Amino acid sequence: MNHLGTKTLETERLILRRFTIEDAEDMYQNWANDPEVTKYLPWQAHKNVDVSKSVLADWIKQYSDPEYYQWAITLKSSNQPVIGSIGAVGKNDDLQIVQIGYCIGRKWWHQGITSEALRAIINLFISEVGVNRVEAKHDPNNSNSGKVMLKCGMKYEGTMRQVHRNNQGIGDSAWYAILACDYSK
Repeated sequence: MNHLGTKTLETERLILRRFTIEDAEDMYQNWANDPEVTKYLPWQAHKNVDVSKSVLADWIKQYSDPEYYQWAITLKSSNQPVIGSIGAVGKNDDLQIVQIGYCIGRKWWHQGITSEALRAIINLFISEVGVNRVEAKHDPNNSNSGKVMLKCGMKYEGTMRQVHRNNQGIGDSAWYAILACDYSK
C-alpha cells in the first residue's frame, strides 16, 4: 500500500483536513460534548474542552506517521468550523484493509455531509493508497450510520452479536464494506 497520511481533501461542500489544537472548542461544542452524538460510540461525551484538547493533542502527534489518517470535517461555505471527524480506526496492510469511523455534530445530521466525507475517504484509500477493502461498522440501533455506508456503495455483510461496548453497554455490530473491484465498476 502507498500510505499518504492525512492529506487535505476537497469535495463539493467540504474540506477534510488535519486537526489543529485550535479546533478543540469546535470539537467540544459541535459534537464531542453531546451524549446524543456519542450514544452508540465507544467513548463518552467530553465533560469539558480540556478533554477535547487532550484528544486532539494525541491525534496531532500522530500526523507525522504516513499511515495515520484522521480528518477534521469542515464546510467550505462558512468560516469553516469543524463539525465532525472521519478517519481510519483500524487497518491491516497485509490484507490491504482499512476500517473507517466517523462522527458528526447533530446540527449537520441528515444533510448528506457524512456521506460526502466518506465517499472522499473511500476514493482516497482505493484510488491512491491501494486499499483492497474499505470497511465500517455501526450499532444496529443507529441505522442512520448504515444508511450512510450504503449510500457510499458499501455492502451490508452481516451483524456480529455482542462484540463491542458503547455508551449503551455491550452490543452488536453491523458490518459493511466496499472492495476495490466493486468501486471501479
